[in-house]
Amino acid sequence: MKLAITSTGKKLDSNLDPRFGRVAYFIIVDPKTMAFEVVENSQNLNLPQGTGIQSAQFIADQGAKALITGHCGPNAMQTLSAAGVPVYVGQAGTVQDLVDKFNNGQLKPTTEANASAHAGTGGKGIGRGQGMGRGRGMGGRGMGGRGTGAGGAR
Repeated sequence: MKLAITSTGKKLDSNLDPRFGRVAYFIIVDPKTMAFEVVENSQNLNLPQGTGIQSAQFIADQGAKALITGHCGPNAMQTLSAAGVPVYVGQAGTVQDLVDKFNNGQLKPTTEANASAHAGTGGKGIGRGQGMGRGRGMGGRGMGGRGTGAGGAR
């Protein structure tokens, strides 16, 4: 069995990276033998959108039978669900700790996203509001504002 875990590094003692779509590394590990491979997610890091879906498809293509991560959006969750890959979200700790928890049955899969769509875009062109506001601010209208006082026209 292959288990995919989002990681900040390339070792089993690396911390879980809470991001899914824009994660730097996936560690694909056999939870019984602890044999693993590190797969860089470089092809998805700079996409303007759709990284969750692309990463989900990539995980399924790698033959992973489960995913452990911190956050997963609805589009990625739907893609993983359609591929039959259970997802364990809201996790933290090292990759090794999470494999141990998985092996001991301490993790519960979910089909519910715990991040919004486009959560990992960092405001790069998606969701930037240009609201006009409806405030009735009175600032800037202080007394004596029209050239009165010393130095005015004579």
